[in-house]
Amino acid sequence: MKLRNFSRPFIPVFALICRLTLAIIFLFAGIEKLINPGDFAVAIYNYRLLPDYAINFVAVLLPWLEVIIAISLISATNTRGAALLSALLFLTFATALTINLMRGLDISCGCFGASSGNINWSYLVRDFSLFCISVFVMIYDRGWRYFFV
Repeated sequence: MKLRNFSRPFIPVFALICRLTLAIIFLFAGIEKLINPGDFAVAIYNYRLLPDYAINFVAVLLPWLEVIIAISLISATNTRGAALLSALLFLTFATALTINLMRGLDISCGCFGASSGNINWSYLVRDFSLFCISVFVMIYDRGWRYFFV
């Protein structure tokens, strides 16, 4: 009886599900921020972590980075690089959330544009979970070739 081999076919399928989940999250978040960059810039400003001159730059750059990560994850083009960027972004988001939760600020998350709620500890758990999923994809995802070869 080989129980060790049981999980092997499951891992690539689970990695694909995780990769596509991350892609959908980044695509939705990026498009929402691209639609209304002003609201996103205000959300960044409210975090009080960046100097004023960097806020507009980040508000314009970050949504495009999220969309590019999503496209890369969907197409499985440079998946490990996209998953690494994804993990770094979620780690950055979690750090920003932690700092402002410790400060006691009641601000909008800004995660999904204007439709985001105010920050709370569950958002931190969500970001850490997505960080772990990103690391899992970075390590175990084999791309589309695994399913079509």
